[in-house]
Amino acid sequence: MTEIENILKQFSAVSLKEMDGVKLMNRTDTKFTFKLDLLPQLLNEIKPFYKCLNIESNVISNYQTLYYDTNNLMLYNKHHNGELNRFKIRHRTYVDSNLGFLEVKFKNNKGRTIKERIKENTPLTEFNEKAYSFLQTELPFNPNILKPIIWVNYSRITLVNNLSAERVTIDINLEFKKNDQSLQLSNLVIAEVKQDKKQASQFRDAMKKMRIREGSISKYCFAVAFMYSNVKKNNFKEKLLSLKHIINYDTTTTFQRSNR
Repeated sequence: MTEIENILKQFSAVSLKEMDGVKLMNRTDTKFTFKLDLLPQLLNEIKPFYKCLNIESNVISNYQTLYYDTNNLMLYNKHHNGELNRFKIRHRTYVDSNLGFLEVKFKNNKGRTIKERIKENTPLTEFNEKAYSFLQTELPFNPNILKPIIWVNYSRITLVNNLSAERVTIDINLEFKKNDQSLQLSNLVIAEVKQDKKQASQFRDAMKKMRIREGSISKYCFAVAFMYSNVKKNNFKEKLLSLKHIINYDTTTTFQRSNR
């Protein structure tokens, strides 16, 4: 990790306040997955074109995310079945900043991701009045059918394009937690390019140069598919096999599963 941090500190810095101009709450997303071994090469390749989010000299931030779904995993199944106009509901804690938000992500039938959120510092196992009112406004179903399903935790690198409204997130140290089970994926990178509309991107150019193709499963669906044995996975089979190949065979780091 020291090598990655040292490279990131060579980037020009961007502050949280400066990030306000590239929130991109209504956007297009392009995802990539690859092994951690490739990350230093990638960062050196794109260094001239991006700034790195720097919070009190920290260039890597820690996130904890609790996802909500129904008892029969309605939201997961909609994604698995390829339905458009689908939702994800989560509480995200920005660990280093001690901030939290309840969020609704909506993927519409035009391929755009729209995110709404309210400040809610503590992850909720039951929705309070404020949270319920927010969810009731944003969702086409009763929020009472939702319950906490799974934790997805990771460390994030955030980059901002020097010239265009583009943000890139690079997630590492991925961990899934369900009840007393924990799954750590220490050698997997999930990167996402976020733009107002799909346009030129030095990050995507670097991915093409490194022969890393677009495409990924969402972190939530990835977590559920790995941690729930009795869910549908057929439509994710190719993606899961690709991810397992990265996790198990393409690096020297092992795939770790433990009970906690």
